[in-house]
Amino acid sequence: MAYVETLLTFVRVYELGSMSAAARDLRVSAAVSSSRISDLEKSLGVRLFNRTTRSLKPTEHGELFYKGAIKILDTIREVEGNIAEITSQPRGTLFISAPLALGKKLVAPQVPEFKRLYPDINVRLRLSDRKVDIANEGLDAAFMLGALPDSDMRVRGIHDFNRVLVASPDYVASHGMPRTGDDILSSPHKCLLLRYPGATEYFWNLQVDGEVRAYHPESSLESDDGDVLTGWALAGCGIINKTVFEIAGHLAAGTLVPVAADTPPTLQPFSCVYPHKKLQDPKVKLFMDFIVRRCRETIESQSTSTSFGKI
Repeated sequence: MAYVETLLTFVRVYELGSMSAAARDLRVSAAVSSSRISDLEKSLGVRLFNRTTRSLKPTEHGELFYKGAIKILDTIREVEGNIAEITSQPRGTLFISAPLALGKKLVAPQVPEFKRLYPDINVRLRLSDRKVDIANEGLDAAFMLGALPDSDMRVRGIHDFNRVLVASPDYVASHGMPRTGDDILSSPHKCLLLRYPGATEYFWNLQVDGEVRAYHPESSLESDDGDVLTGWALAGCGIINKTVFEIAGHLAAGTLVPVAADTPPTLQPFSCVYPHKKLQDPKVKLFMDFIVRRCRETIESQSTSTSFGKI
């Protein structure tokens, strides 16, 4: 396994851009980390990093070797996970986070079947629309909606959701039908925004003439719960920006109608994010494989049945 440890060290040095940071991540000394990289370079006969006192950058050979190393390590983790599944019944507790609406509609409904298949695995599911800190909050994985910040986490994409600006028919009757994002800003329209402590997304990304433009609408009402915003929109309080999946039933019933259709929101990715570890816990892999597959199946089945269009 010495070569695997060397590959893991190389990958973490490449991703973190630092010998000492990689050493801390792998819980080895900086000298061990540096020695492994030096031995690897000697074995390959090429330099993988250009080093200075202030920076460490991968060479062209380093860029190429990283792609191959990732494939090798992913294959090893998959094989190890399969062996663990065969040789023992996985057990333990998983701590998972998901956004409120999609957590209720997509993630939570899959958990009972997962529990039936793996009765010795306990699941602690937290639902919140705020951005979570996986490492500091002790999470094994988090389902996230929206663009992800740069980090050393691993990501499994699930689906890119179509979004839509909507309001109730009563609201449109009282305030008029905006055709574009500019109409929303130039007229006294009321917008309902998702905000929570530490949130940075105080804007809507709308598609305007083939380009993406950030709009900063005035807030009428705010909440850190997306379902609360949907309820306020149904009550005629203003305009919300939601995934079609979340409100497909209201669109089909006509209780919410699209507005500013000439400048629709950009797609919003839904992903599963988990820590980059030397060896992935088999029960985490089992959970992600199962939930991601079932989420995709649910989205696909509902995408073909909605009268509004693609989810």
